[in-house]
Amino acid sequence: MVPSVLPHPSTSYCCSGRLHRKENRVSQTRRSQVTEAEPADPRWSWLYKIGGAAALFGVAIIPIQLIVFIAWGQPETAIGWFTLFEDNKLAGLLAFELLLIVSVALGIATTLALYIALRRVNESFMVIALALGLVEAIAFILARPTFEMLYLSEGYAAAATDAQRAMFLAAGEAMLATFTGTAFHLSINLFSIYFLIVSGVMLRSNIFGRVTAYMGILAAIFNWALYVPTIGLFLSILSVFPFLTIWNILVARRLFQLGKAS
Repeated sequence: MVPSVLPHPSTSYCCSGRLHRKENRVSQTRRSQVTEAEPADPRWSWLYKIGGAAALFGVAIIPIQLIVFIAWGQPETAIGWFTLFEDNKLAGLLAFELLLIVSVALGIATTLALYIALRRVNESFMVIALALGLVEAIAFILARPTFEMLYLSEGYAAAATDAQRAMFLAAGEAMLATFTGTAFHLSINLFSIYFLIVSGVMLRSNIFGRVTAYMGILAAIFNWALYVPTIGLFLSILSVFPFLTIWNILVARRLFQLGKAS
């Protein structure tokens, strides 16, 4: 009998299985490498760096804003704001959250940088998140008519008659209504939805750590705590500190790394 030179069927199946598993591991490794390598694109180097700097600015203003709230608070009436502006214009601007307006405007760069960094993971979700993030920023800025309030306070101070003062006071009350009006509540809700989407995409990638994603989820949830009766305001503070603060630091660190790698 001539010995067969063909491999035994079971041996052939075993080798084929090992080869298939090896190809799968190589394919998964390549996909992982693409996920890691995609953000390191030299075209986006400065966007990553500016986005990281904007995130750190958001961290830096937290203690400043806290000091402002403790020192001057936030008046509940237009006449209270007019008085604050008249006594100290800078204090009035800061109490009316001017620094937060600047932070939100600069944060658009962070939103764009996160879109670029995570778009390969799930572009559909990141496009939705990008749109929500931009609308949220615009809504918050519209809800903080800081310089309009300053203008009205100056008009009130310069008014020569009671009728003129009443007119400026009425305009001030109308302006103050936007502070917690539709645009403000829209920004609150879009903020939370944006963070949930982005954090969910982060969990599906190895670009940002899981801790970053979980900090974003917690920031989103506690941001909604503002609507909890009685203690909502105090719970919502946790959204900013520590969760949003940690998220900003971790995101800034990673974006700087991506900018440097680019």
